[in-house]
Amino acid sequence: MNDDKKLVFIYNADSGLINAVKDYFHKKRSPETYQCNLCMQTFGAISMKKDWKNYVNNLDIPAEFLHKDEFEKKYAEQVPIHEVKYPSAYFKNGSNMNLFVSQDEMNAVKSLDELKDMISRKLKSTS
Repeated sequence: MNDDKKLVFIYNADSGLINAVKDYFHKKRSPETYQCNLCMQTFGAISMKKDWKNYVNNLDIPAEFLHKDEFEKKYAEQVPIHEVKYPSAYFKNGSNMNLFVSQDEMNAVKSLDELKDMISRKLKSTS
């Protein structure tokens, strides 16, 4: 595995305890209007779903998970931030960042299995 390569997943949410609490209640009260399908598919009530965590940990490439504000701070020099749409995922290869899963693709996913299948297919095509 090349240490310069990784998948960077970006939630359509900002970091911090207050934001996490607001997001939790929004997901519970009005899931149909919640704006982060990545969160909806991969997180339970308070933590990452075990099935997703196992899947990500067994990929042949490391994965990083960031909130919007964290991504913008960390990768502002590598990605035109004004073009980034959330939720999404990027493939990082050295200093290059390429869109891996678009916002439309991420929002179209209806289940965790569908998300995992899409990630696996895309990873095969990048090999």
